[in-house]
Amino acid sequence: MNFSKGEDRISKYLSMLNRGMLFDELDDAYLESAGLIDILKGVPIPISINENGEMTTADIALNMARIIGGDTNFTYKNQYLEYIKKIAGEEAAPMLTAEGAKSADTGNYELACMYFRTALIIDPAAKEPLYLYGRACKGCYEAGNEEEEYVGRFKAESLEAFEILTIMHPEFSMGYYFLGYAYLNLGLYIKAKLTWDEFLKHVEEESYIGQGDDVEELKKDILRRLENLEEPVVIETGCNFIISGEFQRGIDTLKKFCKGKYENWWPLWYYLGVAEVSLGNHTVAEKHFKKALKFSPSNIEIMQELIEIYTYLEDTTNIEKYTKKIHIVRKNLENEICEKN
Repeated sequence: MNFSKGEDRISKYLSMLNRGMLFDELDDAYLESAGLIDILKGVPIPISINENGEMTTADIALNMARIIGGDTNFTYKNQYLEYIKKIAGEEAAPMLTAEGAKSADTGNYELACMYFRTALIIDPAAKEPLYLYGRACKGCYEAGNEEEEYVGRFKAESLEAFEILTIMHPEFSMGYYFLGYAYLNLGLYIKAKLTWDEFLKHVEEESYIGQGDDVEELKKDILRRLENLEEPVVIETGCNFIISGEFQRGIDTLKKFCKGKYENWWPLWYYLGVAEVSLGNHTVAEKHFKKALKFSPSNIEIMQELIEIYTYLEDTTNIEKYTKKIHIVRKNLENEICEKN
């Protein structure tokens, strides 16, 4: 989300909204009289006519903000920013934030993102556009676009926005509220729990939550979520033991979940398999990996673990079997990508 370094994971989607935008240069005489000759001479500006059949300086500023928000590496970005700040002064970022909020209220989350992004370029430390940007990105990936890359990029952008928000404005409770959900959606249960603990701590101290937000309902929501997270947190802790090399401790933590509502969760069996094979228990590990594969049948990583076991056991039949399966899965993935393109 660091626009200043040109790292921009969602511009290829947002810039599409500016297709068809007309550009023209303003008359030198006007630029001279308006004191803009040093900023905009020879610079094409985005033009559009408002509902009154006019084009005001505010309209130009908002169009420029759209262009920058869609492509943060736009050629005339610096000139556009200088113009926006000259027109709006210290109210430049608040003006764009308000415009973004209006767009979000109508469900146009991509356009909202564009205004919030330009506001953040002008004032990177501003709390409101950062918070609303995270929410607008969330609105984008929840709006029904089924393209996997689109959803993934906007999820990553939203997550990063809320992470930065909690770092820059640690007193602001709603940053923790939405960041907790972002972690939950990634299966990061420990992070979600710790983040929501911070939400409950700060929500008690904070006088402002947000328009339309009911403090008591938000607290009840998170308390319910935390209660439901108790067992997933233990499971993730067990997986982390295994990742860090504490194999037996991880097995002891996870084995109590092998029967019950988590028994169909493939990572449970996968990590148990990793732990057992690391302890030299190849036959037990094989059973765990096969169970994991039952619940995640196209999982190449699991099949590769099985191939390693069969290599150790010198079982050429199963080595060939799972090697062929991996080839088929990869081929199917390639075909899906080709069909999408």
